[in-house]
Amino acid sequence: MDCALMSRRIVRAVGLALAAAVLAGCGEAQPEAAAPVLHFSIVSTENAQTQSQEWGPFLADMEKATGIRVEPFFGSNYTTAIEAMRFKQTDLGWFTNQSGLEAVRRAGGEVFARTTKPDGADGYQSVIIVRKGSGLTLDQLLSCDRRYDFGMGDAKSTSGTLAPLTYLFSPRGKTPTECFATVRSANHEANLYSVGAGVLDAATNNTNSIRRLRAVGSPSSERTLANIEIIWRSPTIPEDPLVWRKDLDPKMKAKVLDFLLTYGVGDTPEAARQRAVLARIQVGPFRRADDRHLLPVREMEATQQLIAARNSGDAAGEAAAGQALTDIAAQRAALTASSN
Repeated sequence: MDCALMSRRIVRAVGLALAAAVLAGCGEAQPEAAAPVLHFSIVSTENAQTQSQEWGPFLADMEKATGIRVEPFFGSNYTTAIEAMRFKQTDLGWFTNQSGLEAVRRAGGEVFARTTKPDGADGYQSVIIVRKGSGLTLDQLLSCDRRYDFGMGDAKSTSGTLAPLTYLFSPRGKTPTECFATVRSANHEANLYSVGAGVLDAATNNTNSIRRLRAVGSPSSERTLANIEIIWRSPTIPEDPLVWRKDLDPKMKAKVLDFLLTYGVGDTPEAARQRAVLARIQVGPFRRADDRHLLPVREMEATQQLIAARNSGDAAGEAAAGQALTDIAAQRAALTASSN
């Protein structure tokens, strides 16, 4: 066969094969890029079903406004929420002050916003509740004769654990485990119902949780509220922070922040509707914040550590806690100076 003719046939065959491959590739469905998803963590101070019902409309509005699918994550406790962020199972969420501090320290988080109250009040209080009519006083509770069954919050709870330790037990050189017959750890809702039903003699709680229970308006919630009374209140605690992972996509951060800072703001009918949605989760419009929001809880933590170290004769621990308080005071002074 003529070599030139053979060469032409080979070239033609190769060209046809390449064309067929290209056409075949055009006919195949190409895989689509996965749609972005935001995993939003919510601290479960009530049961998950209640949280899902109350937060659903807000998360739906966030999804619509940002164009990003939003998946809620209801952790069974604060540690679960922190670990979920640490292992990047969640992207952002609503934390208490102490659990938010842990998320910043251990999960690569940073504070970016904070909650407010629907009525404009700023802050809440940790409380100790007893069954109404029991006659149980704070002095009797602190007699530490191991007669009473006591309920506390999660170990990472600001109002359920840290605040009562800082402001009530540690200054008196006492610990709940030494004072009471039993100490049970549960969420605020469970502690409210347990005290109201007489299962516990007393428990820690907070004014926000009591306000949420009052808003439920069910026969069981009203019965519980009628059966409890407050015998101790802490100093005011800052409202809760919102924390996101530092490495979250900046475009996602911008969309989320724009949504939060404008949601429920203004005099329009839509803003009024949004405020009604926020009222279901017992908050008002959100405000911008950063890690400086955690200064008060860091101060509470260091104060509790200082008192505990002093009571136990731990000189090194006392020095470390004292230095932490000095550092916090310096940061607060610098913050005050920069705002003037």
